[in-house]
Amino acid sequence: MIAAALVALNTIMVSPAWLAGQQAAKAPLVVLHVGDRSDYDRGHIPGAQLVTTRELSDPDATLNLQMASVDRLRAAFEAHGVSDDTTVVVYFGTDWVTPTARVFVALDYLGLGDRAFILDGGLPAWRGAGHAVTSDVPSIAPGHLTPHPRADVIVTADWVKAHLRDPNVSVVDARTPDYYSGEHAGRYPRPGHIAGAVSVPFDTVVDMTNRLLGPADLAAVFQKAGVKPGSDVVTYCHIGQQASEVYVAARALGYRVHLYDGSFEEWSARTDLPVETSKR
Repeated sequence: MIAAALVALNTIMVSPAWLAGQQAAKAPLVVLHVGDRSDYDRGHIPGAQLVTTRELSDPDATLNLQMASVDRLRAAFEAHGVSDDTTVVVYFGTDWVTPTARVFVALDYLGLGDRAFILDGGLPAWRGAGHAVTSDVPSIAPGHLTPHPRADVIVTADWVKAHLRDPNVSVVDARTPDYYSGEHAGRYPRPGHIAGAVSVPFDTVVDMTNRLLGPADLAAVFQKAGVKPGSDVVTYCHIGQQASEVYVAARALGYRVHLYDGSFEEWSARTDLPVETSKR
């Protein structure tokens, strides 16, 4: 698994030098800045556009932050100039790591995962490498995108329930340990975690600079949690955002990975679904 990860990590995370090279070569490229308006206006990578998770969410969903339909996602990315020949690079402006991962999951869901990347370390890494930022807002021509949806990227509560005893599926809780254990219930009716789930907190897959851990360290995090090499991984959290970061990490390691988007908000509310607590 670790040897494969040495290659796989490079298929998702890119460096400032790589991005600068693509820009210099005038490659068909869309760069998306994840943050708020004031963060974007203070300075962003030249040519970058502001994107929000709200654009990629279903406005009619009863649960928080549910992934939008394929048609809505297509329209959202087309509005940012994404076309069938476009490479997309997503980055965070300050520390919006999990929303950035969420944008990547949306691209992966549309079938763009082989040409969607995350700038490792975000804007701080770009600045740290000596590259310029700007406050100029680019003028963008709409793109034309043909989705190739990967339906298995987003899974339902019933899918998770059906695979709870599947030895080839690892259910991974991306929340902090106090929520996983049940010490804190938050706003959910039943504290704890999905029965049988293991804990990989979202903040354990990045370093102090919010860069994804190297392949050996990242593999060790998953192995310590009990995630079996070669298994399918399904990630969840409170509402699907922290889980997106662990989704990216698992995918970078070469796992076949899914996001349970309803997450604990849905699972805890359904009394037919098993919940358990544990000691920290």
